[in-house]
Amino acid sequence: MKPSAKFWDGAAQKYARQPVRDEGAYAQTLDRIRSYLKSDDKVLEVGCGTGSTALTLAPQVEHLHATDLSQRMIDIAQGKARAQEAGNVTFSTMAVGPGVDAGGPFDVVMGLNLLHLVEDLQGALAAMAAQTAEGGLLITKTVCLGEKPGIWRLVLPVMQFIGKAPFVHFLKIADLDRAIEQAGFEIIETGNYPASPPSHFVVARKR
Repeated sequence: MKPSAKFWDGAAQKYARQPVRDEGAYAQTLDRIRSYLKSDDKVLEVGCGTGSTALTLAPQVEHLHATDLSQRMIDIAQGKARAQEAGNVTFSTMAVGPGVDAGGPFDVVMGLNLLHLVEDLQGALAAMAAQTAEGGLLITKTVCLGEKPGIWRLVLPVMQFIGKAPFVHFLKIADLDRAIEQAGFEIIETGNYPASPPSHFVVARKR
């Protein structure tokens, strides 16, 4: 298995060309996120990939800072921002983990399609909590393959061995919710977009 940054650098161009896999689920997710955003919010997105979601949501807020551990992903995101003349979005290369400071606190911290790819789940959540203002929101969406692992239990280790897949947690929804609460948040909304395998959406307020 390749180290995560190297894997995602290699996957960046292909990732950028791929269409959204489930447009309906993505639209539902964006609608739910927008319902929590305010025009004076300062927002952090961790694991932003090539920046499509950050650029879509940026008009709703005062400023959105988006990070990813892959420099090539960030290069693509910055190119998109220049092409769209997006003035209130910044992108930077940064992993998520203990001691990492993205310039918070932020009113909203987002990690979409991220947490199942992070080896140190509690460390990542602690780092995101540290960047969240008191009373601020954490918004996550996480594939929970532990609910329906199926063939992935057999296929993923082989793909990882040959460098074709990154680290993946087989998370269960209850375990993920518990980890978010243990990081100092109160969950106020959940949903699954799509339902199978569940891509678990969580909105939680920092206590």
